[in-house]
Amino acid sequence: MGANGDDMNSLMVRLRRGNAYLHIWPKERALAVIFPEYRIISATRLGLLSMPGLVTLSVLVQFQFGSPALWPSVVASVLFMASLPMQGLYWLGKRADTLLPPSLATWYRKLHEKMVMAGASVTEPVARPRYFELGEALNLAFKQLDKSFIQEL
Repeated sequence: MGANGDDMNSLMVRLRRGNAYLHIWPKERALAVIFPEYRIISATRLGLLSMPGLVTLSVLVQFQFGSPALWPSVVASVLFMASLPMQGLYWLGKRADTLLPPSLATWYRKLHEKMVMAGASVTEPVARPRYFELGEALNLAFKQLDKSFIQEL
């Protein structure tokens, strides 16, 4: 396949990773102040729901009422609209695999300790955590702890 096939494969892996991160990150408004994920995930979800309809509507309106001379611009705008949710998934996939900065890594470990002390069933914390592991820990913490733990961040 060559380099082009590898690029496409890595793009698909990144998009799948972004989709997994989209589903693991907690849907808590309190995190919106600290992390951009809440806003990116909200926009990506909206795009995934609305863009297929908008793309279809754009093509149908152009087909019914438009001039054939305008088809190139319609195709360009349709491709752009269709790419918006994928851009969000790509960003999320890249972010999921980014290592946490030292301050957040320390907070991640403290959060794990707090969940263990509360009796939650958690796996061992990762030595070099990424944002994906932070998302998993936050998701579990919001389900099993009171929301006061977020104040420490």
